[in-house]
Amino acid sequence: MAKPVHAVVGEKKVHCLICGGDTFREREVKLNSTGMEFFNLAWANESATGLICGSCGYVHLFVPGSLKVYRAQG
Repeated sequence: MAKPVHAVVGEKKVHCLICGGDTFREREVKLNSTGMEFFNLAWANESATGLICGSCGYVHLFVPGSLKVYRAQG
C-alpha cells in the first residue's frame, strides 16, 4: 500500500473536499477515452495524479506537474 502523503498546489495545502482531511495516498490514474479503448490503445491515454483521502476515500485528480507531494510524518 502507498505511503501516506500531504500535498500542496502552489503554496496552498490540499485538503479533502468532502471531509477536510489532509493525508492522502498517491497513485497514477489513467484518463481513458472510449475511442482509445475501442482501438485497444488505452495504454496511450493521458494520466492524472490521484490523491485518495486517507479518511473518507474520496479521489481527487490533478494534472501532472501541478502538485507537490511530500511524505506525511507519522
